Parts: sequence; C-alpha cells; structure tokens
Amino acid sequence: MFGRRRNKSEEPETGAADATDGQDAARQSDPADGVTDAAAARVKLPPAPRPDGPWDVSEVTDPGNSRVNLGGMYVPGVEGMELRVEVAGDAIVAATLVIRDSAVQLQAFAAPKREGLWEEVREEIATGITKQGGVIDEVEGPLGWELRAQVPVQLPDGTNGVQVVRFIGVDGPRWFLRGVISGQGAVQPEAGVLLEQIFQDTVVVRGESPMAPRDPIVLKLPEDAQMVPDGVQQETVEEGSRFAGGLDKLQRGPEISEVR
Repeated sequence: MFGRRRNKSEEPETGAADATDGQDAARQSDPADGVTDAAAARVKLPPAPRPDGPWDVSEVTDPGNSRVNLGGMYVPGVEGMELRVEVAGDAIVAATLVIRDSAVQLQAFAAPKREGLWEEVREEIATGITKQGGVIDEVEGPLGWELRAQVPVQLPDGTNGVQVVRFIGVDGPRWFLRGVISGQGAVQPEAGVLLEQIFQDTVVVRGESPMAPRDPIVLKLPEDAQMVPDGVQQETVEEGSRFAGGLDKLQRGPEISEVR
C-alpha cells in the first residue's frame, strides 16, 4: 500500500496546549478533514539539480549527436533498438524504446517554473494503480525516488496476472520527464541499467511557447525514419490522471527499427 512520507517540517510540535489548542487539534484529527489537511500540507519543492541528466536543450552543445531528433525531445540511439512513437488523438506525445526484452517509455510534460511535479505525480500514479488492485512500492532507486508497481493484467490465455513496471521521473526547468520501464528492465537491476542511461541522456526541448502545467510536449517523427508497418490498436482507457498510464495507455504508432 502506498502512503506519503511525512516531511520533518510536518511533524507535530510537542508541549503543553490550552483548551483552544486542544479543540483545534481535535478538529485537525477529524477523518473528514484528512484530505483537506493533506492538501494543505503538501510541500511544493523546486526541481532538484540534475548533474547526470536528463538534460534541457540549453544545457547541451550538440543535442543531435548520437540522439534521434523527435522535436520535443532527443532520445539516445542504441544499436539494435526499436523506437515506437505513441499518439493521443492526432499528436505524438511519447516514445517507447525497445531493447531486446526490455522497454522504456519516455514522455515529457510542461511544468511550473519554480515547482517540481514528480512528488505529486507519484501519488497520483500510486492511487490509480491501487484502485485497480495493483501493488505499489516507493523506493529510492538509481535515479532518485521511483515507484515499482505490480499492475493487474489479463494474460494471452485469458487468465489474470501481474506486470511489473517501474515509474521514474525527473523535474527539469519548466518540464517534467517521466519514464516507464517494463520487461526485464523492471525486474532485473542489471537489465535496467541501459534503460536508466537512456533516460538520463535524453534531452528535452520545452520551447518558449506558453503551455499549461502538465500539458504533454508534442513530438514529431524523425525526417529519415524507416517505418516498419504495424497494425494500430486503440486501447480502452479509463478516465484518470494522464500520468497514471503505462505502455498500454496510448495508441501504438509506427516503429523505427535498427536505430544506430
């Protein structure tokens, strides 16, 4: 079960309290006020330093060097990988990089200038998955705080099973980059190292146009893309947080194979 960690600044003070303070404490402990108190206590933290990436386009001299230009982001090219773009409506909003039996989905969003989104987004993802009957564990991984989830799925033979997925995220200057690692990269730490490196070496292009916080940064197909025909399937998506989706929450688009 997922629960938010209390910051040290949120610990209740000890000491004598008069009758009025006691009444206030009683009101604050009323379960009916729990949601309001939790929202009021949320700390909006600024983006943390990113000494190892992912990068803003202003921080990289040549973002196109060894990376694939997708417009809103540059993703590292790895020999033998498949690059699948994901669409929502008519817009390309995510890219999935498949390497052998692992994959990482990358999606960038606009964010407030002085506030990070990842702490809040983790709570939203956890809430959405637990409502589906899944299990969430919040751990401090190689890229900072992440969620490791066991998501209920229906197997090809019609039986019920679980898919292990890792949700990683980093706040940048006016953007937020989310990664969803699946396959062996979500199960075996050594298999996830390359996907973590890809995430860290990604360059986000936020642009200067006004965008509302949480709006997806739209991507584009590479000019020299070599497409592999693939049937388009639209998954049924329940209403909820746009951050709570995994690899099955967007429409699968064209594939680009053997990116070097």
